[in-house]
Amino acid sequence: MITLRPAEERGHADHGWLDTRHTFSFADYYDPAQMGFRSLRVVNEDRVLPSEGFPTHPHRDMEIVSYVLEGALEHRDSMGNGSIIRPGDVQRMSAGTGVRHSEFNASKEELVHFLQIWLLPEQRGLSPSYEQKLFPAQEKRGRLRLVASRGGEDGSVVIHTDARLYAGLLDAGEATSHVLQPGRHAWVQVARGQVKLNGREMKAGDGAAVTGEGLLTLEGTADGEVLLFDLA
Repeated sequence: MITLRPAEERGHADHGWLDTRHTFSFADYYDPAQMGFRSLRVVNEDRVLPSEGFPTHPHRDMEIVSYVLEGALEHRDSMGNGSIIRPGDVQRMSAGTGVRHSEFNASKEELVHFLQIWLLPEQRGLSPSYEQKLFPAQEKRGRLRLVASRGGEDGSVVIHTDARLYAGLLDAGEATSHVLQPGRHAWVQVARGQVKLNGREMKAGDGAAVTGEGLLTLEGTADGEVLLFDLA
C-alpha cells in the first residue's frame, strides 16, 4: 500500500527570515494523523534568508540529519564542531544526552534551502556525536545511493536507529528500484523535480508512506531528486 502525503497539505509557517514546511507535526503545526512514520519523526523543508538562521538551541534523544539542496548552511555545536554544509553533504548529529547547536545561512547573498530530518533513536541516553560526509552527484545519478545507516555501510553516515536512508538523482526517463524486505516499510520524499513511484506521480515536496510492497520502482519524469527511507 502506498499512501501519498501531498506537498500542499503540509504544515506551513512563514517567519520572514524562514519559510518552512512540515511533513509531520512540528512546532505550532499539529495534526494527530501526521505524527511521523515508523522511526521517522520530522521532515522539514526550510528556506532561510541570507545571514539568518536558528540561534543556539538544545536537543536530546534524536537523530538529526541535514540535507542541503541549495546554498550553504553553517553549523556550530556544543561538542566543538563547526562546518559548512553544501549540496551533496549529509550531516548527522546524534543529540543523545543533550547537545546545543546553531544553524545559519552561511551566505550574505543567497538563500539556503535544505531538509531537516529527525529519526527516533533505538535507545535514549546515547553520547552526543557528529558526522558529515560528501556524496558526489555522480554517485547518486540514476541510482539510490546509501547515505545513512545504522552500521555505516558503504561509507554512509551512522544513525543510531534501524533505518537506511538513500538519495537519488533521476533525470527524465531514468529509473531505479529498491527491494523492501518482508516486514520493512519505506518513506519516499521528493526533494526536487518529479518522479513516479510504482507508476504514481509525485512532485517536489510530496511524500509517500509505503507498507506491504516488495519492490519500489522510481522513475524520473522531470529531473527528480529523491530520498528513500527503508524503515523497520
